[in-house]
Amino acid sequence: MIRRVAVLPQPPLLIPELTAGAADECAELREACLQAVQRLTSASEDWLVIGAAVGAPEVPEHASGSFRGFGVDLGVSLSRVTAPETELPLPALVAGWLRERAGASSVKIRLVDPAATPDQCELLGREMGEPAAVLVLGDGSSRHGPRSPGGEDVRAEDFDAEIRDALAKADTGSLAGLDPDFAAELGAGGRAPWQVLSALAADGDWTANVLYSAAPFGVGYHVAVWEQA
Repeated sequence: MIRRVAVLPQPPLLIPELTAGAADECAELREACLQAVQRLTSASEDWLVIGAAVGAPEVPEHASGSFRGFGVDLGVSLSRVTAPETELPLPALVAGWLRERAGASSVKIRLVDPAATPDQCELLGREMGEPAAVLVLGDGSSRHGPRSPGGEDVRAEDFDAEIRDALAKADTGSLAGLDPDFAAELGAGGRAPWQVLSALAADGDWTANVLYSAAPFGVGYHVAVWEQA
């Protein structure tokens, strides 16, 4: 049975060594993320991680990698078992970094293509069984404000407000109903992972709370924890 779910964003700025002097600006977000994954570890030291990457490549278990592609040669591992380094996609790197700080034993990465249809996301979620602890990684719209990475779109605020409300209520139906084309227009990379979660957690009876929801750098970031009631 799934005991606990943590929903987090995956910006590299979570990692202090990568923030280039902006660590203090990210402190509230980082603290919320660390609180969420510590609660995840209290449910299980072995996590299933759902993220998005083009082509949905397979990520080897126990793999290790580095953030050197983001400017700092900071190594991470997906488990306590030592393994040769390989090139890991961003969700795996972030999950490895979080695992180490939360004291988890291992993370198993399952990736979905960002362009996957809602039906494909539902099928993937239904095939995952019921892991005790699930970490879902994905960002909201990248179009908040004139300095946002994707360029300002006035619809971004309402979109991320709906995501925040869905996460606060563990509303799997709302997540399942997200329009992939609209989410893509708003640069919301979390759409596919959230829809995988909506299928995986659809039969649960959840209590939920949001630890963080804001767009400090023009991108919507949400941190939430769901627990079986």
